Amino acid sequence: MIIRPETPDDVAAIGEVVTAAFGQPMEAELVARLRSDGDLTLSLVAEDEGAIAGHVAFSRLWIEDARGRAPGISLAPVAVLPVQQRKGVGRALIGAGHLRLKALGETIVFVLGDPDYYKRFGFSREAAEAFRCAYQGDYLQALQLSPDAPTAGEVIYAPAFAAVG
Repeated sequence: MIIRPETPDDVAAIGEVVTAAFGQPMEAELVARLRSDGDLTLSLVAEDEGAIAGHVAFSRLWIEDARGRAPGISLAPVAVLPVQQRKGVGRALIGAGHLRLKALGETIVFVLGDPDYYKRFGFSREAAEAFRCAYQGDYLQALQLSPDAPTAGEVIYAPAFAAVG
């Protein structure tokens, strides 16, 4: 299995993988909208024997406080073909994404998902508690990639999340 950035030739296959993983097209529409809006910061695919087996999207979000606006990242969605699930594909995609985001100078990542799953990557609800967000709750988690990461403020997701969700 190879983890690599998406290419234009991957777009249709990514849509199919995301739709199959979630059993409906809403998350695939989110990825397409993030891409078309220019908010898709990092998009990785897992390629297995020449076919796309998984995909992860990292998009731009903003954190606002009294001092101004700071960039952050949203991890959403991560998708793996049903026949490839529980084989480490999602773990490989997320791990590779975090390494690339650090190299790009990103400081913080937010995710909305199962705390038991995402804690294995270092995400925690506690790290997200000081932030205000439209998606506030037990499933909002954060991971600081750098000591320079913002520690509080209002998290503003890309417009695609409201448009598709």
